[in-house]
Amino acid sequence: VQILLKLWRNGFSLDDGELRSYTDPKNAQFLESIKRGEIPVELQRLVHGGQVSLDMEDHQEQEYVKPRLRFKAFSGEGQKLGSLTPEIVSTPSSPEEEEKSILNAPVLIDDSMPATKIQIRLADGSRLIQRFNQTHRIKDIRDFIIQSRPAFATTDFVLVTTFPNKELTDESLTLQEADILNTVILQQLK
Repeated sequence: VQILLKLWRNGFSLDDGELRSYTDPKNAQFLESIKRGEIPVELQRLVHGGQVSLDMEDHQEQEYVKPRLRFKAFSGEGQKLGSLTPEIVSTPSSPEEEEKSILNAPVLIDDSMPATKIQIRLADGSRLIQRFNQTHRIKDIRDFIIQSRPAFATTDFVLVTTFPNKELTDESLTLQEADILNTVILQQLK
């Protein structure tokens, strides 16, 4: 750990921290350790037995001036603009979870026909991943949602593509005709 000790006329500071008075008994013990060439106990605890590199700067001709705060980049969380529903940030599902979703699926797949995977982000924040044949219809996606989450059976909802956002109103279209192969579909409550 790299630590910078600055000696001022009226005290000292560590790593541009607060001014510590030379007259405080705790600080006097700290400085005595430094004068003997030892690492102060306070710093030893800070690095948990690791190596400490202590640099010193002499500013004893100057009064302590609190350093200006350095720029710190925004570290909060945000929402995507222009999205109808906020993006759910989650770790990618494991192959086991994906397989479990497929195994519990009430959708019959014809393995002799081309297939696709559709990820469905539900209004409750959860998601489903399901294999469909390209000839399945949008209505089959709606039925799959209701069978997987019976709570949505009495709820009025629409299915929407992500970008560009397009409501899938004609549920008789095949997935290929609707051009939603290998895509993410959003469920939105009315």
